[in-house]
Amino acid sequence: MPTRREFIASTALTATAAALIPLGACSQENTAPVAAADTAEKPFSGKLIERAIPSTGERVPVIGMGTSGSFEVGADTAERDPLREVLKRFVAAGATAIDTAPTYGTAEDVLGDLLAESGARGKLFLATKLSGVTGRDEGLAQFGESLRRLKTDKVELLQVHNLRDTETQLALARELKQQGKVKYVGLTHYVESAQQDLAEAMRKLKPDFVQINYSPVSRGAERRIFPLAKDLGIAVMVNRAFEDGRLFAQVKSKPVPDWAKEVGADSWAQLFLKFAISPPEVTVVVPATSKPKNQTDNLKAGVGGLLDGSQRSALIAALG
Repeated sequence: MPTRREFIASTALTATAAALIPLGACSQENTAPVAAADTAEKPFSGKLIERAIPSTGERVPVIGMGTSGSFEVGADTAERDPLREVLKRFVAAGATAIDTAPTYGTAEDVLGDLLAESGARGKLFLATKLSGVTGRDEGLAQFGESLRRLKTDKVELLQVHNLRDTETQLALARELKQQGKVKYVGLTHYVESAQQDLAEAMRKLKPDFVQINYSPVSRGAERRIFPLAKDLGIAVMVNRAFEDGRLFAQVKSKPVPDWAKEVGADSWAQLFLKFAISPPEVTVVVPATSKPKNQTDNLKAGVGGLLDGSQRSALIAALG
């Protein structure tokens, strides 16, 4: 399966890039250039905003972390050392939710190794998926392999990835929940064209979580998914808040607006993430990064104010 590196290497080939988008659906690397005056890194401080999971009331910080692309590396120390620091900063800030999948290349293996090294597993809300499998036996075998790769005996959230074999796999996830190997069950997708199908599945199956794409340029979830999640008491995890990095290209030559200071933001990444978590229905957003500095920047989006209606409109306009 292609990796995010292969995606980047082939961006000149439009058809190839399009074929790889499903793999990198949760990969949200901040690739925006940093001005020379802004190169001095400011550490994270403060307490992350938290939101309640409707089905239980358990609270989780609104900034989480994805692993698609970013954690798809080998065993080389040079590749893993930045990820060790990314994880260290994430845990130190009090963030908890980490989203992965067995189909994200080596991500589960790498994450499992780093969690074992750090001793941080007990502090985290770990989410993985039943991905690309059909039938109960395939799903059960894949989940067992995920536990092995993640070096854990349970996960907090098990999601049916991209609505594949939805009813069978969600029934399995609920069976594993009854066994204490899973705490919550969910459904995921990463494109707006799937939101009608996701909404129908939400109504019929009533999962604990849904995961869907949402950003200033992909706002379809506002119309259907968010209101339904509120009505049904379903938590929402947001992916592709940076549109796989494309939002940074759209603001490449633009300074961060002055009004960003009103919500405690000093980067475009923070504004994009604050946009994603501004709707009260959103429980957590999961941006992915392999760069410690970007991890700190992402985490800063979870403190201070969120965007009001006029600020959201201004951010949308800035990307026009």
